[in-house]
Amino acid sequence: MPESKQDFNEIVDQLRSVSERLADRALDVLKQAHEAGETKRPELERTLTQARRAVEKAISLLTRN
Repeated sequence: MPESKQDFNEIVDQLRSVSERLADRALDVLKQAHEAGETKRPELERTLTQARRAVEKAISLLTRN
């Protein structure tokens, strides 16, 4: 059975939520590193940002015409 546009919209909404959660977590990691006096971006923040970009790419693929 083919996916309907509504099914894709639901998936896109879920992906947007995941993207926001990843962005929030990455910001939390950066804040914690700053408070701890670290001067380099934490590896976890880089990983979270990379994951968020991948999710954003998926959103883009699913929403293009």
